[in-house]
This record gives sequence, structure tokens and C-alpha cells, in this order.
Amino acid sequence: MLDKLDQIVSRYEELTRELSSPELLSNPSAYGKVAKQHRTLGEVVQKYQAWKGLKKELADARDLFDTSDDDEMREMARLELDSLQTRIDEADRELKLLLIPTDPNDEKNVILEIRAGTGGDEATLFAAEMVRMYSRYAEKQRWRFEVLEASESGIGGLKEAIVLIEGDKVYSKLKHESGVHRVQRVPQTEASGRIHTSAITVAVLPEAEEVDVKIDAKDLRIDTFCSSGPGGQSVNTTYSAVRITHLPTNTVVSMQDEKSQIKNREKAMRVLRARLQELEEQKQHEAQASERRSMVGSGDRSEKIRTYNFKENRVSDHRIGLTIHQLDLVMEGNLDPFIDALVAHYQAEKLKTEAVAA
Repeated sequence: MLDKLDQIVSRYEELTRELSSPELLSNPSAYGKVAKQHRTLGEVVQKYQAWKGLKKELADARDLFDTSDDDEMREMARLELDSLQTRIDEADRELKLLLIPTDPNDEKNVILEIRAGTGGDEATLFAAEMVRMYSRYAEKQRWRFEVLEASESGIGGLKEAIVLIEGDKVYSKLKHESGVHRVQRVPQTEASGRIHTSAITVAVLPEAEEVDVKIDAKDLRIDTFCSSGPGGQSVNTTYSAVRITHLPTNTVVSMQDEKSQIKNREKAMRVLRARLQELEEQKQHEAQASERRSMVGSGDRSEKIRTYNFKENRVSDHRIGLTIHQLDLVMEGNLDPFIDALVAHYQAEKLKTEAVAA
């Protein structure tokens, strides 16, 4: 571990020098990538320096304990040894977590796709509430949240929503949200007061940059049409809506949120790149892709990863067995208890894998 940490320190110092080079300063895109890598390694370097400081304090305290003739000083040194050892053990654990190979997508922005599944109108209403929940969570994280496309139902719900979330390490926090989310509650339209169960699907895709996915113009068919609202009513009479079809994969993205055809085309291309990158990763990692597809599934209630029970004010994540009786707060965007627990769970799984491999 120490050899790897020393290599990271060396690379961090190298990046520090690069950041002040005129060549890099004149290239904003390249500068941003180097700065992001520098920031990530800086976290490891800071922890490593703190760990070395604690080790030095431990050696000094042990020396005092071994050499002092004063009983009171020896007792103070013994207490300090116990405290320092606890802190070093914690620092060891944190460093091991930081050295786990990271997902290369963790730093990326996210294309969030939410679709109503089983449950009819009630599913569309819940889909709309989930979009709001993620919006509130993004606000708390100081991320930028933009609805790229939304298809409304007749009662004010959402059949589908595509959202762009931009910020620091968005994918690292939201990637475990992919899957079927089930809701149990009494619908407003249910006169008899029976609890209704419905479901939506959430897909979290890392946003692909142009350098990540090369798209040949001849592989695209771009159609324009007049945008429309719920029920097919006309929103405007100009051909501002855009439908882009990637012919080799038959991937289709439609966008009509903006009044400008150019803006709709830009948004559609961002979503298309994210979906094509997902397809490419599926080809390269078929086993992983199979698992990810199974997480989203068909939208059936039985494939749930999380249940939201309004009557009991309860939210349960079935993957890690975590239940919280604060559904009202969760729907206001207080997702940290689940997101932090999921990140910790999968980090622990990676640590086990690393330990076995070692």
C-alpha cells in the first residue's frame, strides 16, 4: 500500500506542475480534466500526510511511555497511545477505501431517465413526484438540474422525464438509484380508500463527452416536427422539435422542450451520446451490463429496489435492508441516508474483493 501511496504523491506533484504550464492554461478542456484528476489525487495525498503525522505522534508517545520514569507521564502517554491507535486504524480504513479502483464515470454528470411503469395514472403521478425529489436533492448538493424532456399524462403526472444533472461527482452518488421504485398508497382517485401499488423505473446514465463517443454524421437521421402538448394539442407551429435516430443501433431520441430547433438538437445529442456510451459499455462488459439491465427491468412491481409506503411514512431499500420511517423528508430530497449507505455497502464489497485478490 505504501508504494502505491508514494506513487500517487509523485503523480500529484507532477500534476501540480502541469497546472501552471502555459500550454495547459491555453486549453480549457484539457486543463479541466487535469484539474479534476489533481483534485481527486489531492484527497488521497491529504489523507496520506495526515496518516504519516499520526504515525509520528504514535512513535513519540511510545518513546515517552518507554523512557519516562514519571508514573503520571507514563499514564498520559498510554492514554495517548490508545487514542492515536484508534485514529490510525480509522485512517488506514479511509486510505484503503480511497485506493479502491474507482469507476471512471464517477466524476461525470448524469442523464436521469424516469418512466412510469406498472400502475396507470398513479404511476405517472409518482414519476412526477420522483422528479421533484431528485430536483430537491440536486438543490441540496448545489448541482444544476435541468429537465430536457417531459411527457405529461392527462392528470398532471409524467409518463417519462429525461433530466440532465451537472455538478461535482454526480454519477458517484446517483448511480445506485437505477432500478424499479415501488410506491404503496391510497390514490386520490380511489373512493374506497384501498392501498394501491404502482412502480416507476429510474435509469442513471453518465453523460458522455464528445471525445468519449464518436458519432459519424452519416449514421444519423434527423427529423424535425411541430412540438405538441398533452393529448396531441399543438404547442407551436414551427418545426422546432427534433427526433434523432442513430441508424447503426436504431437508438432514437426526441426533444421538444425548447422553442429553438438548435437547442433541442443540442439536448438530443447529449442524451444520444449518453445512451450510445451505455451501449458500448454493455458490449465491453456484458456481464456487468446484464446486471444493470436487470436492475431496471420492465417496470414490474416485483422487480423493486426500493419501496415508498405513504401510509406508514416508510421507505425501504431492499438491496441493503435499510428502512427509514421518514418518507416525508425523503420526498423533500433528503436522500443522504440511502445514498451514503449504498456507497458504503458497495465500497465494503469492493474491499472484500480486493482482500481476496490480494
